[in-house]
Amino acid sequence: MNAADTLLSPASRTTSLNPLLVWLMTVATGLAVAGNYYAQPLLPEISRSLGISAASAGSIVTTAQLGYALGLLLIVPLGDMLERRRLIISMMLLATAGLLISASANSMSQLLLGTALAGVCSVVAQVLLPLGASLAAEAERGRVVGTIMSGLLTGILLARTVAGTLADLGSWHTVYWCGAAGMLLMTVVLARQLPVSRVGNGLSYPQLLRSVLSLFKEEASLRLRGLLGAMAFATFSVMWTSLAFLLSAPPFSFSNSTIGLFGLAGAAGAMSANIVGRLSDRGHGPLATRLSLGLMLLAWLPLALAPHSIAALLVGILLLDLGVAGCHVSNQGAIYRIRPEARNRLTSAYMTSYFIGGAVGSLASAWAYGHWGWAGVVVVGAACSLTGLSAWELSRTQR
Repeated sequence: MNAADTLLSPASRTTSLNPLLVWLMTVATGLAVAGNYYAQPLLPEISRSLGISAASAGSIVTTAQLGYALGLLLIVPLGDMLERRRLIISMMLLATAGLLISASANSMSQLLLGTALAGVCSVVAQVLLPLGASLAAEAERGRVVGTIMSGLLTGILLARTVAGTLADLGSWHTVYWCGAAGMLLMTVVLARQLPVSRVGNGLSYPQLLRSVLSLFKEEASLRLRGLLGAMAFATFSVMWTSLAFLLSAPPFSFSNSTIGLFGLAGAAGAMSANIVGRLSDRGHGPLATRLSLGLMLLAWLPLALAPHSIAALLVGILLLDLGVAGCHVSNQGAIYRIRPEARNRLTSAYMTSYFIGGAVGSLASAWAYGHWGWAGVVVVGAACSLTGLSAWELSRTQR
């Protein structure tokens, strides 16, 4: 039994991490993060509906990701201080409220408000993940983390497919109404199924936040994994933020639902998360990291041909999402081994870096597409991938 396990309440220790609970945590994680990505295939429609430019519409995605980064920094560390079940349920209710504001929005300011609230509180996914890691036995921790992480990545990707289909059946407002309903239902289910779990560390909230910065300063491995995560999610966001603009314009001129279907190709890539988790359990995390970073860079070769070939685009999406998923799971496995008693704070430090990278990637993608089209997107995305791979190869002493 590790240090984190001894800090769990008796109620939590007597509740086994059974397959049903892992499945519920996986689905909840996917639903929570999906709200940040409903807008991506809908950006052209939202742009027309609200009378804003493509660059302004891109700020919706950036707002969601910056909100997520803020939640990671300020809320996720509370999982090392407060009773986790109550924290999780409260955050899910607030995320539902954010989706409801977006669903009823008729102006850009209202949509950004709802997006920001949902973004900040959807970090509940990053409280569920370390909870799963703490409840899991040592021998299966990588598998459990990989399974829950596959839910997160699948939620990010399938959000586009679901959003596109619902928007064609109704409007972009319909997407947010349905998302809020799904979140509320999952909140009720988790309120009945999650065990009571508390970590007692004796820190006040200001001390807790300062300790996040201290961990980042003291742990070279955490800094390295934070950089890799930032570059991975920047690469991911660069491609997905501008893809809807490419596919909605001639010669493709695809509908919202058709654009959303491209998320299915990415979801297949996200399935690699479980495989990488099992590799980490067997001590092959560094190999998984190198292969994942290589796939991210390789993906931009077929992606460069996307304006001329749908087949090339699909291959590029699959390679990119395989790489991003693999990198992320290997990063999580590495940081959870650093200090088991501080998993929420480690998650906060790592994921803050991760989503700041995603927000910058979204902003850079919208700017590059506006100035240079898809070619600019490819250059920016390849540069992010190359930065991550170079950092890994140059940092052998920090792994």
